[in-house]
Amino acid sequence: MASKAPSEETERCPIEEVALVVPETDDPSLPVMTFRAWSLGITSCVLLIFLNTFFTFRTQPLTISAILMQIAVLPIGRFMAATLPNRQVTLFRIWTFNLNPGPFNIKEHVIITIFANCGVSIGGGDAYSIGAITVMKAYYKQTLSFLCGILIVLTTQILGYGWAGMLRRYLVEPVEMWWPSNLAQVSLFRALHEKDAKSKGPTRMQFFLIFFVASFAYYALPGYLFPMLTFFSWVCLVWPHSITAQQIGSGYHGLGVGAFTLDWAGISAYHGSPLVTPFSSILNVAVGFIMFIYIIVPLCYWKFDTFDARKFPIFSNQLFTTTGQKYDTTKILTPDFDLNVAAYENYGKLYLSPLFALSIGSGFARFTATITHVLLFHGSDIWKQSKSAMSSVKLDIHAKLMRNYKQVPQWWFLILLAGSIIFSLLMSFIWKEDVQLPWWGMLFAFGLAWVVTLPIGVIQATTNQQPGYDIIAQFMIGYVLPGKPIANLLFKIYGRISTIHALAFLSDLKLGHYMKIPPRCMYTAQLVGTVIAGIVNLGVAWWMLDSIENICDVESLHPDSPWTCPKYRVTFDASVIWGLVGPGRLFGHGGLYRNLVWLFLIGAVLPVPVWVLSKIFPDKKWIPLINVPVISYGFAGMPPATPTNIASWLITGTIFNYFVFKYRKNWWQKYNYVLSASLDAGTAFMGVLLFFALQNENRNLHWWGASEVLDHCTLASCPTAPGIAVKGCPVF
Repeated sequence: MASKAPSEETERCPIEEVALVVPETDDPSLPVMTFRAWSLGITSCVLLIFLNTFFTFRTQPLTISAILMQIAVLPIGRFMAATLPNRQVTLFRIWTFNLNPGPFNIKEHVIITIFANCGVSIGGGDAYSIGAITVMKAYYKQTLSFLCGILIVLTTQILGYGWAGMLRRYLVEPVEMWWPSNLAQVSLFRALHEKDAKSKGPTRMQFFLIFFVASFAYYALPGYLFPMLTFFSWVCLVWPHSITAQQIGSGYHGLGVGAFTLDWAGISAYHGSPLVTPFSSILNVAVGFIMFIYIIVPLCYWKFDTFDARKFPIFSNQLFTTTGQKYDTTKILTPDFDLNVAAYENYGKLYLSPLFALSIGSGFARFTATITHVLLFHGSDIWKQSKSAMSSVKLDIHAKLMRNYKQVPQWWFLILLAGSIIFSLLMSFIWKEDVQLPWWGMLFAFGLAWVVTLPIGVIQATTNQQPGYDIIAQFMIGYVLPGKPIANLLFKIYGRISTIHALAFLSDLKLGHYMKIPPRCMYTAQLVGTVIAGIVNLGVAWWMLDSIENICDVESLHPDSPWTCPKYRVTFDASVIWGLVGPGRLFGHGGLYRNLVWLFLIGAVLPVPVWVLSKIFPDKKWIPLINVPVISYGFAGMPPATPTNIASWLITGTIFNYFVFKYRKNWWQKYNYVLSASLDAGTAFMGVLLFFALQNENRNLHWWGASEVLDHCTLASCPTAPGIAVKGCPVF
């Protein structure tokens, strides 16, 4: 029998979005870890990790979300329920299960999606562990043991899982930690499994199917037929010979003023779906974005020529020499992958594009602002949570319903955490020359991850934004171990990327919390999915690195080759900036970018006046919503994210989470998250179809709307300083 919704109003979740979307009932009798769940879950995980690893090496990388599998497994699960015999089966005289325990239910569907999410969080996105291994093998031409590679991948994932288990109490169980992005998946599950009461308009399932088909069909335009729709830069068409106009208007290589995208993949590429982000978070991001892109960057470039800015493109993730040419890192490397100091002094200093340099500086401020903000606004709650027994903590209806299930003992997670730490330390001894990171560097990385995972988790769980500290991790170890690019990469993986995986696991734990999945089932699915995904992830990447000639080497590849690895080029550039050349030469005494270091202090101070004002005027509920880390997130990730990506995200999010939420709340409650899921799913399905049917066969179109210079802003990447000569650009 399903438990009934609570009668007391006080038991309801105080977060309005959650109360509107998440069901407040449970049926503990539903089977979860069935044969269907295991077989479809593992298959989904393997398929997604294969596709995401494969696509991430391409010039136009594509991340396939778990929503694709979330939809695809539904008819398969129902088919299995209709055809499999109702029979007990015993495997290895240990595991007895029923092939068909009844209708395919929503909890089985959720646990399959948890498996699939492992294939996205490990293989999709930025695929950091594989990024480090790719840089070692493809860029530095390093020989690396497969066993060492598998240890790097698995220990990173399991370390993150260990952090997640330790922090469940703070980031999953409290009512205030609501993880907004999960509401889209909850809405989709309900649309797929529940029958709507009769009302005006289509049911959620009908609505999903309509917009899924529309999104699927439409993505053929920006995805293949008319790629210019991804970024339409009309300013460049009006002023085809003006460098300044193109720098301002280019969607790919400029400030994106006037540029727009009609591509859902472009809107959701870097900050996720804007439909699942609360408006207060969108507003904070908008403040930071407008301040950075439309005020700070133009002043630094055109007014003050900060950091010799006009010698370089206004927006680029490339590294440059003092004459505006691309920096050739092979000229400053020793055979042992260390910095050749004499060669560096002879070749010249390394320079960054102005927007890239300022974006790095924003990372300094974001790191300290995150810690200060969480200490001021959430420190007392975290302290109370640490001191009190969970029985005395205020519980909402969802937490109370979850008390019906056996909890996962903390030592289960501690064993995983200890094991991953031990194997990581062993690796630093056995493959010392390959990884360059000594045992104490590993311990330093673990300590950093432990300190920052909780405050960053608080920000993500309440705003749907994840302030990064990649730059800080690399900055720290770059000072301690200068001239060691591989050590820098490995420190980033263990000190920062384990946090990213921990937050992905915590988000899934909250999804299980909302959908009333037994905690021990969640533990099993996440652990098995993590191990399988890690092994397949490395296996596919290793095969591609060994079998595709000149992979990631843009200079040696055929011009039409899709294997240019732009994501991993960013990883390589970061290893050069922070590891090979080192922060001491760039940001230390005498370094060109030394003044950016003051942003550490500025970031630490900025949340203080907001907190003080919130105490002086407690009746002003909008003051605590001013979130400095999220404001600084308005210029995070650029490059490779572009201003047009972020501006389009802001506009879309404002329309749905302010205007629609305020004036059409019933529509928003019923359809908003379903719309987000349908757009994601339709785009992903068409993206996969286009790749395998057309793009993989190099059947590309060649016309004005699909030219190599997609936004027709050929001059946007040109320098404007007098005397700087760059191929394809006029000399001033």
